[in-house]
Amino acid sequence: MSVSSAQLEQHKQTVLAFYEAALNRKDFAAASELIGDRYVQHNPLIADGVEGFRDFLDSLRENFPDLRADVRRLFAEGDHVIAHVHGVRIPGQRGTAIVDIFRFEGGRIVEHWDVMQPVPDDARNTNGMF
Repeated sequence: MSVSSAQLEQHKQTVLAFYEAALNRKDFAAASELIGDRYVQHNPLIADGVEGFRDFLDSLRENFPDLRADVRRLFAEGDHVIAHVHGVRIPGQRGTAIVDIFRFEGGRIVEHWDVMQPVPDDARNTNGMF
């Protein structure tokens, strides 16, 4: 699939806006403007579809109101954007290293995969996870 560099940049900006609206502000109305009419969810702990995403945000708002997602890197190719993210549910915790993969159709996010790994207290190297 051939996608222009301007479209790739727009997809990356959409993902950044999505993190800010959805995860940092937990604002379903704003986040839903960035996702398509259908939303395929591959995280087995989140229900499929737009309503599943709404339920997920409701749970975050209730259980982790101070959760923050800090996007460290973004990569875009074709209709996909990959984000390397530092997520912290409770301020002061070490958090989680996350790789999110988003697929786009018509300029909107329509599919999501993720892989998560807790940031350990101790490491065998000094490179860091981010």
